[in-house]
Amino acid sequence: MNLCAAIQMVSSPDVETNLLAAGQLIADAAKAGAKLVVLPENFALMGLHELDKLKVKEVDGTGPIQDFLAAVAKQWSVWVIAGTIPVAGDADDKVRAACLVYDDNGGRVARYDKVHLFDVSVPGTDEVYRESASIEAGQGRVIVDTPFGRIGLAVCYDLRFPEFFRTMSQQGVDILVFPAAFTAETGAAHWEVLLRARAIENLCYVIAPNQGGVHGNGRKTFGHSMVIDPWGQVLACVEQGQGFAIAGIDPNRLDQVRGAFPVLNHRRFNCE
Repeated sequence: MNLCAAIQMVSSPDVETNLLAAGQLIADAAKAGAKLVVLPENFALMGLHELDKLKVKEVDGTGPIQDFLAAVAKQWSVWVIAGTIPVAGDADDKVRAACLVYDDNGGRVARYDKVHLFDVSVPGTDEVYRESASIEAGQGRVIVDTPFGRIGLAVCYDLRFPEFFRTMSQQGVDILVFPAAFTAETGAAHWEVLLRARAIENLCYVIAPNQGGVHGNGRKTFGHSMVIDPWGQVLACVEQGQGFAIAGIDPNRLDQVRGAFPVLNHRRFNCE
């Protein structure tokens, strides 16, 4: 069994401050035995304004945020799935929200660009989000083979689209990760139930690191970063503030649940 950690942050408008915080949390998780750590969405920057991310965007493969991720993965001999960072897109006035995966030698092995963009007015609040104003949507799913199993990558708002993950399930995914910056309002209503549903319907582990607190821009995020097993049981959770939820990824448990309850073999309709 390998331990994984869903790292929770309260990221600020300052990249250097956030990288220092992420580095300490990764170190603490590694010292606790984690071999896989997952950072939340926007871990390196929660800007004061939507377009602040354009000022710190990096070219794919190079830049201080990517250098940090490679170095910390190698330093602590852990696999790192790095929430999202702003990477230059096709348009000069937009970025890609890129989720990057590094192995325990610091080598980058995968990149997923967030597909579903959060263009929403949150019910019951005055909060309005238009991610498409500064982010270009990605186009496809990404699955990466790791020592912990086949991991399907997703980010925050992707969580609300179950068909996205059913196709991954058909491709043999064992673990789904959901780096997020879920708002306090929507998180209280839907975060845990959606995560547990994705675990249950796909009989897989879920690792879900979230932002969790009040940010410099006044935004409130829900926290409750968690690890969930294939039966939908929450194995670990950190509610608010910086920290990490740590739990084991057990291949035997995965096989046991899928063998005893072979719902994935009973599907009558397949996704394309």
